[in-house]
Amino acid sequence: MKTSRSIELEPTDHRSDKSSDAPDLARLKTLAKLMDNAFQIPGFRFRFGLDSILGLVPGLGDFATSLVTFYILQEAHRRGVSKPTMARMGFNILVDWMVGSIPLAGDVFDVWWKSNHRNVQLLLEHEAVSANAPLRSARRDWFFLSALIGLLLLALVGSLTLSYFIVSWIAGWVWPGRAG
Repeated sequence: MKTSRSIELEPTDHRSDKSSDAPDLARLKTLAKLMDNAFQIPGFRFRFGLDSILGLVPGLGDFATSLVTFYILQEAHRRGVSKPTMARMGFNILVDWMVGSIPLAGDVFDVWWKSNHRNVQLLLEHEAVSANAPLRSARRDWFFLSALIGLLLLALVGSLTLSYFIVSWIAGWVWPGRAG
């Protein structure tokens, strides 16, 4: 006979119907492609996505693309991705934001780094390895995700602040006396 405590700690597998996972994974792959690889300039081999285009708008573009980034991270958590993999995903996001906060150079970097694509690939690798493993979800996992998102939000604020100062410096250099 199980106690009520052991029932609370047992994992609940919300993924019992594997056929319902395919559309979710397809949606994440499509989202990553749209953000990182949707477009190609004829005659060039590299691809870019909305992340690079929206990043041209300092601050606002980074904020808008972060919503997609957090969605992918939350979906990875929902699917039971391990803490080390979540940390790798967080590192990909952090690098994207910190380098991406440099106007123009950061947008060129986005064309190469493709953090959304990298994170979806990590999620797909997790899915391939743990296809038969039960989904686990514990309070400490939610705490870890919350702490990771909190740290990433601090990094986002830092990168937006850095973008502001760089744009202000460039504006002061281009238009002396007009920058604020």
